[in-house]
Amino acid sequence: MIDPRQLDALAAVAEHGGFGPAAQSLKITLAAVSLRIKALEDQLGQRLLVRGKRVRATPAGQALLGHVKQVRMMEADLLAGLRGGEARAGERWQSLSVAINADSVAGWFLPGVAPLLARHHLLLEVVIDDQDHTHDALKSGDVLGCVTARADAMRGCVAEPLGVMRYRCVAAPAVAASCRSARRAVSPHKLLALPAVIFNRKDALQDAFLAQHFGLDQPAYPRHYVPAVEAFETAIELGMGWGMVPEQHLAKRPGLVEVLPGATVDVALYWQHWAHEPPSAQRLTRAVREAAAAQLAPMPDP
Repeated sequence: MIDPRQLDALAAVAEHGGFGPAAQSLKITLAAVSLRIKALEDQLGQRLLVRGKRVRATPAGQALLGHVKQVRMMEADLLAGLRGGEARAGERWQSLSVAINADSVAGWFLPGVAPLLARHHLLLEVVIDDQDHTHDALKSGDVLGCVTARADAMRGCVAEPLGVMRYRCVAAPAVAASCRSARRAVSPHKLLALPAVIFNRKDALQDAFLAQHFGLDQPAYPRHYVPAVEAFETAIELGMGWGMVPEQHLAKRPGLVEVLPGATVDVALYWQHWAHEPPSAQRLTRAVREAAAAQLAPMPDP
């Protein structure tokens, strides 16, 4: 048996990034936290934390932290069930952590899960990352589910197809016009001479667009980086450059026009989550599935 106080100490250190903040959150001494972690590592025969400027979990520590989160969620669900299922005034809130790409968060995810969160006293901790990298947070045990472009399920997880997020290459009218030749055809050379507006350095949608529609393999072009959805789309509207915007968002951006009309980049999204979920996580999975079905384009036929 693992001492639950030792697990609490491990979880607190991982959550707060250090032994001192963990001691404050647990209302015990720094020495007590250190002793509990050391005893746990001695019992398991391996290091669970890498000490440094910011403490981080080893792979063994990550696996144990995932176990702690599942146990805590199961306990919270058990208590909620004993009290009748629905949240009551003054009842303790339960936290769920998820990793999602920024376009999905505001576009369809939050509107789809908000009613569930209020009804069941659930708190959401959202980790924002590119859809090609969100699965890293699930693999490390930091989150219980992620919206990802990865179709193959990781060990101990399930990958459920959600739908397709469709992107179009857009720009302000003057920028789009400057990309065209005398015959009004889009000139890739003129396009590459202009800056692209890119969400962050993990964002590969622009390269995918150039590869799919012009046969260009990661060409060089000037780039702005604007890692916030609202600011990113505003930068394109202001004429700072061209960029890839979800089709769903364009209705709210009438000042943007397509650079290459009809050309899209489709990103298939999946919901990866633990194969054995406690009830609160199961409710979240159902809400995510329903929200995606209502807002995303259907998956293409295999």
